Amino acid sequence: MDLNQGALRHRTIAAICSTVFIGLGQLYNKQYLKGLAFLILSQLFFWNYYPIAFKGIRGFITLGDVPTQIINGKVVHGDHSIFMLINGLITLVVILLFLGFYLINIYDAQRNGRLRDEGGRVPGFMASVRQAKFKQFPYLLLLPAAFFVLFVTIIPLVFNVLIAFTNYSAPAHIPDRSLVDWVGFRTFYDLFAQKAWRFTFFGISVWNLIWAVASTSSVFLSGLILALMLNHPKIKFKKFWRTVFILPWAVPQFISILVFRVLLNGSFGPINEVIGKLEFSPVPWLSDPTMAKATILLVNLWFSTPFLMALMSGVLTTMPRDLYEAAEVDGASGKQKFIKITLPLVLLATAPILIMQFAFNFNNFNLIYLLTDGKPDSPSYYYAGSTDILISWIFKMTLNQSQFNVASAVSIIMFIFIAMFSLWNYKRMKSV
Repeated sequence: MDLNQGALRHRTIAAICSTVFIGLGQLYNKQYLKGLAFLILSQLFFWNYYPIAFKGIRGFITLGDVPTQIINGKVVHGDHSIFMLINGLITLVVILLFLGFYLINIYDAQRNGRLRDEGGRVPGFMASVRQAKFKQFPYLLLLPAAFFVLFVTIIPLVFNVLIAFTNYSAPAHIPDRSLVDWVGFRTFYDLFAQKAWRFTFFGISVWNLIWAVASTSSVFLSGLILALMLNHPKIKFKKFWRTVFILPWAVPQFISILVFRVLLNGSFGPINEVIGKLEFSPVPWLSDPTMAKATILLVNLWFSTPFLMALMSGVLTTMPRDLYEAAEVDGASGKQKFIKITLPLVLLATAPILIMQFAFNFNNFNLIYLLTDGKPDSPSYYYAGSTDILISWIFKMTLNQSQFNVASAVSIIMFIFIAMFSLWNYKRMKSV
């Protein structure tokens, strides 16, 4: 027992020393330069950053105490809650990085202490640098990219999530003329408890789901039908037809949507003019709620079918011919060959693309915003029109109405739904 305790002596003492003070374990292991470097760097960081960290954490907790005021006709600037939230978030990240350095210091001291316990020689400063150069070089190369991802991707995402737990919204809580406070889950509660918010959220969610399913399935079927037609042996001039059908994909979507908006205009659109000349009643393409939703699906069909057609054509050319020959020998009809062979194989090959297409359509902001702008208006909806989907509703709440907390809560719910749906599908599909 005593021998075992003695064998663990150096590693235990070194780890305890580094736990008490950064660099002390390295000094105990006789790595004097390394220990001094750790000690000086940690002390310089701690004593210089401590006041900033204290201020940042305090601001993160309180989100400010004094709003901007007008005193004797002069504007006296107070605390800006959102800036304090961002500063606090960055401070927390820096503290976490420092804690990571603290843990590495303990691990390093314990590892070199174990080397001494086993009778080995602890590497000197230059040997440690050379060791790090060879073993940790890939991590050093990745360090700038990691910092970039941390400050450009992760921190904004966390900030977006945190906004949902505040009351950051117009008109009462817009900095810096007023303060923002932490409210916990109250925003989520209001979204489901208050009748106006609940009705709007569920109404838009149902249409969003119908839109995503209908647009994905309709584009899939139309792409498959076109691909089957083009791959039929009796079809001539296949290159010409492929070029014609692929043209909508070649035109920038932004321009095409605006052209469709003009073409389908109920008052002066050319399509309704032609219909009027044929003595039929004009069609309310974009002014009737139901017709506007159908129009969006039709326009999306025109945009997205070429991509699925090109994909399906590639899949169909790789189909094993022996399966069809065996089916013909067994007397299978064309319909049976399609249902039993073609459709399952196409679904198997395109399943990941379909999941991506569903996620894309679920958040297809461009088409909704540029074609209808969410209109026609719906008096029963809160800050939304009849054709708005969740992403366009979030856009309006954020930029037009300054309802940042509700927009953030809705975006979190959207993310959870899309993530769960995608994971569920990926696990079920054999092609992944």
